[in-house]
Amino acid sequence: MQIILKKDVQNLGEAGDVVTVKDGYARNFLLPSNLAQVATKGSLEARERDIARIKAKAEKLHAEALETAEKIEKLEVIKLSAKAGESGKLFGTITTKKLAEEIQALCGVEVDRKLITLDNPINKVGNFTMTVKLTSKVKAVVAVSVEASETVKETIVEEVEATEEAAE
Repeated sequence: MQIILKKDVQNLGEAGDVVTVKDGYARNFLLPSNLAQVATKGSLEARERDIARIKAKAEKLHAEALETAEKIEKLEVIKLSAKAGESGKLFGTITTKKLAEEIQALCGVEVDRKLITLDNPINKVGNFTMTVKLTSKVKAVVAVSVEASETVKETIVEEVEATEEAAE
């Protein structure tokens, strides 16, 4: 089935593109999600008339994404601190939601957490790389440095012995 994309769809195309997809994908996902419309003779003619407007809108979004990426990359390193054990393992993980909040706090740019990808989960002290994919063509890469804010003893045996001695 031929369709005209209304919005950018990852791994398929950009807004205004005419693409051929399987009928089920179009009927069950793209059309109900309002991401595309069926490519009829009338809709193709309307697309030709609106192509300049679509291109201008895409260029504007691209320019905004470049500006946002520049602001994010100016951070160079995002420094975070979290509670960790003696071996450097964090109690919990640093999530993409936390990273999105940190980006907004540091540079005032609101980023959806779904746009952030990590090479490895952040569950220990150290340096990590974070990629923010703003559009299909614009990405910002930032380093994340995690330090231990508080080091907690990991051995429970010592705590049990201390409580037993206090009980005596």
